[in-house]
Amino acid sequence: MTDKNTPLLIAPRDAFGSTLVELGSINKNLVVLDADLSSSTKTCLFKKRFPRRFLQMGIAEQNMIGVAAGLAVQGLIPVVSTFAAFATRAWEQFRLSVAIPKHNVKLVVTHAGVSVGPDGVSAQMTEDIALFRSLPNVVVISPADAQETKLALKAAIKHQGPVFIRLGRSKLPQILTSNSNFSIGKATVLTKGQDVTLIATGSMVSKTLEASTSLKKQNIKAQVINLSTIKPLDKKTILKSAAKTGAFVTIEEHQQAGGMGSAIAEFITQTHPIPIEMVAIKDIFGESGTEEQLLIKTGLTTEKIITATHQVLSRKHSITKLENL
Repeated sequence: MTDKNTPLLIAPRDAFGSTLVELGSINKNLVVLDADLSSSTKTCLFKKRFPRRFLQMGIAEQNMIGVAAGLAVQGLIPVVSTFAAFATRAWEQFRLSVAIPKHNVKLVVTHAGVSVGPDGVSAQMTEDIALFRSLPNVVVISPADAQETKLALKAAIKHQGPVFIRLGRSKLPQILTSNSNFSIGKATVLTKGQDVTLIATGSMVSKTLEASTSLKKQNIKAQVINLSTIKPLDKKTILKSAAKTGAFVTIEEHQQAGGMGSAIAEFITQTHPIPIEMVAIKDIFGESGTEEQLLIKTGLTTEKIITATHQVLSRKHSITKLENL
């Protein structure tokens, strides 16, 4: 039996697969393209239900993107899926055939980050946010859990234009509820606080909530923001929180360079400069190991979030003292 206090763990990719079937029943223009990984990405569920709207493209990601662009031109809504590490092979094709002409293609990648674990560095992707958020016209989304994956996919299908959705492999605690809302470009304040703002995305949102609980016991009240849409940024919520707390910690399962934290820093330094610490992968690749080992190696732990919070608060207090001299 499962303890009633144990959080329900669901893999976002499972929600992706089931939601594809749900949307496929409603929208006859929805088609799915796969690169020989349907059992892992869960697009196999769509294939079983709608075999004539499922295209198995084989291990040919560049061609898959080109075909998807062509289908979009014909008025269909292609959902393209593969592992994050393999989708980047087709970044050039996505840029030329999808982003520049603003074609209505949805690229949903799974197995992002280091949580692929034993598959090793060749299957781990920690640079994809940087690659895709650099493309004009492309929406970039990193859902926090299965429920948000479901809502994000529905919003992506309604959105006219290119969308990139990033999912990990692991099962995650449920943060959103069936009553939760999702809008592209809108962040969610999960907990309120006035001392520091913790901004997390994707798989790191649950760990950030754990860190905020521990910080509260240390009399540090943290505002936690789930930044599921990395592009476009919810500038209003970010700026409002910066004015309120005066210190940020950004948390993501991605390289620090070019990631969500970089996007925050690019904006906030031009509008309301404050101290920022980043909990992210610091210019290293992963390796083969368990998920827990890799998260520790790359510094993606609750303890690191707490340490970064103390560091940014120390910087905040130092600035305050200088201003009061």
